[in-house]
Amino acid sequence: MKELNPQFLESKENKQHLIDYLLGVADNYLILGQRLGELCGHGPNLEPDIALTNISLDMLGQVRSFYQYIAQLKGDKTTEDDIAFLRKEREYKNVLLVEQPNTDFGYVIVRQFFFDVYNRMFLGALQQSADETLRALAFKGIKEASYHERFSGDWLKRLGDGTEESHQRVQQAVNDLWVYTDELFHTTKADDAMIAAGVAPDMLQLREYYYEKVEDLLTTATLKIPEVEYFQKGGKEGLHSEHMGYILADMQYMQRTYPDSKW
Repeated sequence: MKELNPQFLESKENKQHLIDYLLGVADNYLILGQRLGELCGHGPNLEPDIALTNISLDMLGQVRSFYQYIAQLKGDKTTEDDIAFLRKEREYKNVLLVEQPNTDFGYVIVRQFFFDVYNRMFLGALQQSADETLRALAFKGIKEASYHERFSGDWLKRLGDGTEESHQRVQQAVNDLWVYTDELFHTTKADDAMIAAGVAPDMLQLREYYYEKVEDLLTTATLKIPEVEYFQKGGKEGLHSEHMGYILADMQYMQRTYPDSKW
């Protein structure tokens, strides 16, 4: 396992690339956690309602660890709350997939499954990072990620191979959300720098395996694989969909209205 050179972070450029890379990882957890949090009390029955709420809490727990590491790297008075709540829309680096709305339960499950398969693969690969802190975060999060993938995968099979209505609704969700999946493997300048340094895994090497896993389960769920010519991207560069502003308006309201609030 490659170890990070202690002098690596003495370079301002390297440190900024690491911060930008971490934001790209952590913001996915924050925004998806926020989306799932909106569903508390609105599940189709008690079991998935509680499960989705707990997954939301898992996501927020993961993002705290990443934001704390970013605050440590910045070395100023920046806090995890500042990073979470006081940035502007273009400063968030999450993929477009996680900000898509909770149209119905089928959309929630498909969005979650598409992300969960990627996230479990990502955390598994991150365990080989040259950065000791990231290795620890990956080891900590992999068990939760495995549960998330089982949960969303099981529900996808139930909905796809269920009633005529559930099949139709979840197929529509797959058709609409498929165009956002490829951005998971898009790399930014910061990503490329961290891959070269051995800090970040090269997820592009796992892209084919990702689609194999996803397509296998969709086939089991009697769902069709969409055929698309172009995929959507832009979120990792700060170019978001129309939904992002509404998410931030809701999420940031208390912190911006009552600055430095203590709970």
